[in-house]
Amino acid sequence: MTTHPSPRHHPFWTDVARLVQIETRAFIDGDYVPAADGRTFACINPATGAVLGAVAACSIQDVDRAAAAARRSFESGRWSRCDPAVRRRTLIRLADLIEEHRDTLAILETLDTGKLIRDSATLDIPGSADVFRFFGEACDKLLDEAVPVGTGALATITREPVGVVGAVVPWNFPLKMAAWKCAPALAAGNSVILKPAEQSPLTALYLAGLAAEAGIPRGVFNVLPGFGPDAGAPIGLHPDIDCVGFTGSTEVGKLFLGYAGRSNMKRVWLECGGKSAFIVFPDARDLKAAAQAAAAGIFFNQGEICSATSRLFVHEDIRADFTALLLEAARAYMPGDPLDLASGMGAMVSAEQTQRVLSYIETGKSEANLLCGGGRVLAESGGSFIAPTIFADVDPRAVIATEEIFGPVLSIIPFRNEAEVVSLANASIYGLGASVWTSCLDRAVRLSRALHVGSVSVNAVDHVDLRTPFGGVKQSGNGRDLSLHAFEKYLDLKTTWISIGEAAA
Repeated sequence: MTTHPSPRHHPFWTDVARLVQIETRAFIDGDYVPAADGRTFACINPATGAVLGAVAACSIQDVDRAAAAARRSFESGRWSRCDPAVRRRTLIRLADLIEEHRDTLAILETLDTGKLIRDSATLDIPGSADVFRFFGEACDKLLDEAVPVGTGALATITREPVGVVGAVVPWNFPLKMAAWKCAPALAAGNSVILKPAEQSPLTALYLAGLAAEAGIPRGVFNVLPGFGPDAGAPIGLHPDIDCVGFTGSTEVGKLFLGYAGRSNMKRVWLECGGKSAFIVFPDARDLKAAAQAAAAGIFFNQGEICSATSRLFVHEDIRADFTALLLEAARAYMPGDPLDLASGMGAMVSAEQTQRVLSYIETGKSEANLLCGGGRVLAESGGSFIAPTIFADVDPRAVIATEEIFGPVLSIIPFRNEAEVVSLANASIYGLGASVWTSCLDRAVRLSRALHVGSVSVNAVDHVDLRTPFGGVKQSGNGRDLSLHAFEKYLDLKTTWISIGEAAA
């Protein structure tokens, strides 16, 4: 695993931001190219409102070009049928290049999304390199199987790449989510078409150049910036794309299921919305640590996290004490300039997302008791900043307690006993994650089994590791990212039977 560097000082990052070169063209068949029809869209810095560049707005013609290149590269076998050791070396080289260019990638990520530079530099970019290195190391260690079927035959089970994979990723962790999808797909031998969110295309486009430098053959890795209806939908509908890995909203995830049914029944792997529960019992061994974790679980990355623990269930016996500790912890997350290492949060990703979150906050003011935050701040900067917001006495059926807000908004819901909180936590259309705080081992095991989610963190919050699978159930999606299980999405199993004749006497 990479040892992640400490963030540099503020003047360093302002200098990098001033000097960085921004690539705005699509990447198809090994070359940077404009959109087929020449259209572009403005890429906006959400912390200032300034235009960063005019990015290629890809459409169905570009999807056709990328799909043809990806299919051609796949059928050539240069990547799909090469010695897996070649793929291993290439992907590890790509991981090395990501690390070598980490400052550029970090500043692009922060300028593009408004997230804190300290998180881009120490978590997102090094973490993306880790993902490519992990799957690169693993790709020549996937073994086929021989099945004992008797002396008259030989049966084998081989793993084969699916073909052309579309990877459609969100704006909250642009490079890291691209790595989660593309690294296992490439390691398995597939060709890939990556569509970054229109709000955050810059690191994906930069990654394309690094992939070519690392030695990934032409056509194997393509990047198409653009809007969902223009570029995302054609990927879902394209008859020559065999699989789509998607991370984003549940609403759009459902569209991709429909696209698959209307086209070639391509497999669709979804990691969608969440409304994760954070549950605190009176026997939690350190309530202050739990409160700090609860604040981090909703305010880290401006709350723009699918697995954010946006529903805080606190036992009645400790509600007052815990709420006081939580309000104290929330003070550390006041937003500021994303390039300033003292800022607690960065900017929301866009003016549109800011208005969406503010609309939910206004709804919450009529549903519950507002304890802190509740509005936009730093408006004079021209950026999109929202204060950390906490509501108390929230009805578990309220809008702010049931719908995914995707912003720094927390709902506190009291509970009286274990059975009640399990019922309340499971009463959601989502099932991505949960956090349980208790010093009772029996209770920790009981709740881990009873909560209907993809991941449970006990005395921790939203714990993610490369070696463990990540994903959800219910309307949070299907399939798993990370760990060796991620390969299962991008590989087919083929059974081969060979009859063995008797030897001549």
